[in-house]
Amino acid sequence: MADPLIATARIPLADPAGVLRELCEHFVEHGTVTLTEGGGRLESPFGVVTLEAGPAVLTVRAECPNDGHLFIVKSSVAEHVVMFAGDQPVTIAWSGDGAATTEIPYFREMTVRRARDITPTMRRVTLAGADVGHFETGGLHVRVLIPPAGRKPRWPVAGSDGRVVWPQGEDELTRRVYTVRSIDRARGEIDIDVVLHGDSPGSVWARTVQAGDPVGLLGPGGGDIVPADWYLLCGDETALPVIARIAEALPPEARATILLEVADASERQPIASAAQIELSWLHRDGAEAGTTDLLETAIKAAAWPASGTPYALAGCEHGQARAIRSYLRKERGLSRDRHLVAAYWRRGHGGDAVADPE
Repeated sequence: MADPLIATARIPLADPAGVLRELCEHFVEHGTVTLTEGGGRLESPFGVVTLEAGPAVLTVRAECPNDGHLFIVKSSVAEHVVMFAGDQPVTIAWSGDGAATTEIPYFREMTVRRARDITPTMRRVTLAGADVGHFETGGLHVRVLIPPAGRKPRWPVAGSDGRVVWPQGEDELTRRVYTVRSIDRARGEIDIDVVLHGDSPGSVWARTVQAGDPVGLLGPGGGDIVPADWYLLCGDETALPVIARIAEALPPEARATILLEVADASERQPIASAAQIELSWLHRDGAEAGTTDLLETAIKAAAWPASGTPYALAGCEHGQARAIRSYLRKERGLSRDRHLVAAYWRRGHGGDAVADPE
């Protein structure tokens, strides 16, 4: 096993103990937090962060298994230190691994190869590039960076404080989170499925994109397939790509109940799986997306196994996600590591997936 990568920073602050406390309270939702006298330890799948509050300075040490995880940890810590410091100017200078580069380790530039409709409201965009195997592990989602039409793209870089520096003004990028639907190493291609929501930026891109157009990708991230005996995979059309990808990857001994809410029968897609799956399609039949309780009702009616280790994943509209999350936690008693409920979009706030797990 390779030696871990280590980066450190000494950050001058007026209230380092207060910022440390805020950091620990925030990251308790994303990993294991251990408080010590004058410090804390944050453990997550990305690595370990050790914090120590001294007189007017917060010392941070990040230890991670690879450069991608190290960048994620440094960037997240830096972003939240700046946030919790309020109006106070913050200077963060990292030393150690990764300090001498402006490259973002998990950024890849891709080229559009083709695009086609697979249902009336789902369009598949195929991207080509080197090292598509990079997207096979580490998560199921990517952040798609769409450059302004007619301009040579300027991609984000790593700032000296560890945060992402985004191009501004005429070079500003449109950013959207989507699932990597499939990967073809032999062809050097990946597929991104986009739900067409009116005139949202991602929908316009998917409709108008041409072969040869440049696209940037950050990732992968946003969860992975969790081992379980039985799966509850449910969502509306925005979650269909990730549910289909998970179903395809399940082993033959796994069992899964899949509940998919779509507009009508024309939006159904084949769901292939070696696992034992029970698939139900829930049709809105004229009702607007995000206005029904079809998904919540079907989840409550699902037959849960009497024993074994379950795992539930849901992706849908923000309000529906809150109700489903509450049911899984309070009524089914699922711990945080046995379910993931993501608000992929919010009614009245645009149509593109935001992949916002809570």
